[in-house]
Amino acid sequence: MFRNLTIFALLLALVVVVLGAYVRLSDAGLGCPDWPGCYGSLILDESPEGLAHAEKNYERPVEASKAWKEMIHRYFASTLGLIILILTFMAWRSPALASLRGLTTGLSLLVMFQGALGMWTVTLLVKPVIVMSHLLGGLATLSFLLLLLLRVRKKRLPSDNKNGCVKNLAIIALMVLVAQIALGGWTSTNYAALACPEFPTCFGDSWSPDVDYKEGFVLWRGLGVDYEFGVLSNEARAAIHWLHRIGALITTVILLWLSVLLFKLRAIKEAIMLAGLLSVQVLLGIVNVLLNLPLHAAVAHNAVAAILLLSLVYVNFRLTKDSTI
Repeated sequence: MFRNLTIFALLLALVVVVLGAYVRLSDAGLGCPDWPGCYGSLILDESPEGLAHAEKNYERPVEASKAWKEMIHRYFASTLGLIILILTFMAWRSPALASLRGLTTGLSLLVMFQGALGMWTVTLLVKPVIVMSHLLGGLATLSFLLLLLLRVRKKRLPSDNKNGCVKNLAIIALMVLVAQIALGGWTSTNYAALACPEFPTCFGDSWSPDVDYKEGFVLWRGLGVDYEFGVLSNEARAAIHWLHRIGALITTVILLWLSVLLFKLRAIKEAIMLAGLLSVQVLLGIVNVLLNLPLHAAVAHNAVAAILLLSLVYVNFRLTKDSTI
């Protein structure tokens, strides 16, 4: 029962992450200007009276399609939070699951903090540092759910003297990928995905574009600023985008190197999985630039990033001897 519920929570968490990307990329993050309801109700009231009430009491005009996107995301996220609380209760109730109590409790605290970040995303008008933190929190929840499932199954790669080097590189690869995902989130929430419309160069044929890194990476700009559609100059947005491309190159090299070492270690499935996901992710990044950020490709880019992160969590688990992680 516990294992099956963990699998369901993991799949639901992936859906929540993808839905969150869809909401953000379709500019529906402020589709509901209040929290936890939507224009004062848990279900958007589209009757003439309900719409009149919303128009009168809220500054933002009602856009029903955006509001429903945001509310559906909240419904799924709330369901995920409830399931994680149930998993925590089950772990504390059953002596057989005692070793999982710390992880499930941490997950419960994390999902509560995620709820707070979701609220602040709305109340602070999609402030970039909050939106990026909300993305990373969602991916952390997803990763810890996979770790929970792996700890139940306890499947690891055979111990080998060559494991040490591969394990160290796998840890580095995981940290680099997390940093790259954070850069991707910063790019998205600052509306910088199309700041460099060419590929592989930026601003024409330039390999060293005139960009504003200082302005592009200001994390906090005070309260009361509406960040919908961005507030940065194109030079600042280009700085974010260009650094994300450099990060993508570094990430690609490290993950390919890890794939080769895994192949030599005869972890062929893991090597093919990493290399395949990485290839798809790079291709999606290029497509997003060349095709002017089509919504389906942009959402897929986020989804594959999440799955690539899961694959690295999986590889790191399998390379670790200590079964208590």
